Amino acid sequence: MTTELFAKEFAARRAALLDSMPDNSVAFIATASELIRSNDADHHFRPESNFYYLTGFPEPEAVAFLVKNGDEGRFVLCCRAKDKDREIWDGRRYGPEAAAEVFGADEAHPISDLEKVAVDLLADRDVLLNSNLRQQEQAALIESWMQGIRRQRKQGVRTPETRIDVDAMIAEMRLFKSAAEIELMRTAAKISADAHARAMKFVKPGCNEYHLEAEIAHEFAMRGARFPAYNSIVGAGENACILHYVENNAEVKDGDLVLIDAGCEYQMYAADITRTFPANGKFSAEQRAIYEVVLNAQHAAIAQIKPGNPYEAVHYAAVAVLVDGLIALGLLVGDAETLIADEAYKEYYMHGTGHWLGIDVHDVGDYRVAGSKTWRNFEPGMVLTVEPGIYVSPSNDAVDAKWRGIGVRIEDDILVTESGYENLTAAVPKSIEEIEALMESQ
Repeated sequence: MTTELFAKEFAARRAALLDSMPDNSVAFIATASELIRSNDADHHFRPESNFYYLTGFPEPEAVAFLVKNGDEGRFVLCCRAKDKDREIWDGRRYGPEAAAEVFGADEAHPISDLEKVAVDLLADRDVLLNSNLRQQEQAALIESWMQGIRRQRKQGVRTPETRIDVDAMIAEMRLFKSAAEIELMRTAAKISADAHARAMKFVKPGCNEYHLEAEIAHEFAMRGARFPAYNSIVGAGENACILHYVENNAEVKDGDLVLIDAGCEYQMYAADITRTFPANGKFSAEQRAIYEVVLNAQHAAIAQIKPGNPYEAVHYAAVAVLVDGLIALGLLVGDAETLIADEAYKEYYMHGTGHWLGIDVHDVGDYRVAGSKTWRNFEPGMVLTVEPGIYVSPSNDAVDAKWRGIGVRIEDDILVTESGYENLTAAVPKSIEEIEALMESQ
């Protein structure tokens, strides 16, 4: 994606938010803070997602204001000033002048002038749009601005009387991906798919989980995605039954299934894929049986994705297939309808079947119609994961020992299209035959 296209994309997002803002209002969006990893070593900086979505600005210590007056809108940016000494140590900075030119701000100011800029912009406004999610973090900052305005009361200057949650407005926008966003997500999906295939080719009994994590990270970085979208999960054997297992330091043994849940972040957009495969290249009878149930559940769930269908239809479809399969295997006993109503399946399947995906791996956007318990319907441009699973705890003495410690999850990233769906991560082998063939070819 070219710089010019990026600029148009961010400008279009700001224009859309300005269109939905009330008249005589100001939206305030700050980026994330730098985080200390240990002593004076920082974590790699990542911009706050909403701030990045509207500005594309990559540096810390930055604040954006969108100002609406009638039909006119302004984008005002405060960022770090140029500093020759700090740039020698910490890297280049845009500075206000270059930031305005590159990122399309109507005005840009040094972050040291933030309070003055904010007081000037907020004075005599009717509405302030700010983050409810970061309300506590930003309360003192905003109150200092309000105090600055109140000091002008004798001149008839007033503070905004109404506050609106800007996060909710941006979340609704982010739920629907543009053509440019979808291309970035296709790239993230392709890189992540190839990383999973690489891990399948590499694995062998006696290697370590972190060897597989390293193979995945190498593929990400070599393709321009320096960081994972989340901590990669590489669980062999019983570790696959821990949903958010991230230790990734156990030996992979002959006969183990290996569950890898990993996706890269490419130009701020996430992929999220899970595959489960045998360390020795061949599924055992019990592994095969459970895997086929999960795969059938995923197929049924994905089939529900089309415009007009409710979001939760995906989960209901997966649960129905999982319960039937668990009964057939003897892991659940009873009537399927009753078992579903009683949520007895949660002994083996305790999470939902997916989530929105985008700039955040668990992306923003309501799952229900606002102010109701009704699930919202799928619409073109939405992207979600579909990830059913079965996890038989190694300590579950109620089942035959042959099932214990088997954990299987299968996850793909699905784009809702005008006519149905597109599986962005379909390139990763998923059927038992495809997986075994790939692993046998090495």
